[in-house]
Amino acid sequence: MSTASTRRPARDRILDTACELFYAHGIHAVGVDRLIAESGVAKATLYKQFPSKDDVVAAYLRRMDDRWQRGLRSTALAAGDDPREQLVGVFVALEHAAREGTLGCAFINAAAEYHPGSTAHAITAEHKRAVRAWVRDLTAAAGAADPDTLALQLTLLIDGTLAATRVEHADVAAGAARQAAQAMIDSACPQPD
Repeated sequence: MSTASTRRPARDRILDTACELFYAHGIHAVGVDRLIAESGVAKATLYKQFPSKDDVVAAYLRRMDDRWQRGLRSTALAAGDDPREQLVGVFVALEHAAREGTLGCAFINAAAEYHPGSTAHAITAEHKRAVRAWVRDLTAAAGAADPDTLALQLTLLIDGTLAATRVEHADVAAGAARQAAQAMIDSACPQPD
């Protein structure tokens, strides 16, 4: 471990390590002992920062939520001022992520590991609802006749794309999703005059 990384607060080192390991290997596959070893903290330090592994998992999912939502908004805004372009911009970002070697969606992965009613599942559901609400706002701004349905369709396409990148040629799957999204948006949202 480098000197610079040991100067970072223990909580940040633990959470950085958890984000890397949980995303790459799955939450249940990574034990507390591995988190301790790879973050370079003592067991007592980990438990002082996070009383249980479930607390580490919740912090990981909240951090991923923040990253994902900031990334979505940034990508959408970079695509232009037109909400239609912003919606397609989300899928362009998925293409870029696929080329960089995405490991899918941290939330779909977590939902597969946790049962409904668990904290991890609740955070995942909250994340998915927030993303859909944001996409719904964009579909309404784009003039969709039925913004709720289009938002549901697009977020299902996002989730399907992220899941497909784990088993398909990621760039091909993401490119096909962008084309499908463009067709759905063109069909549901009138072109501005």
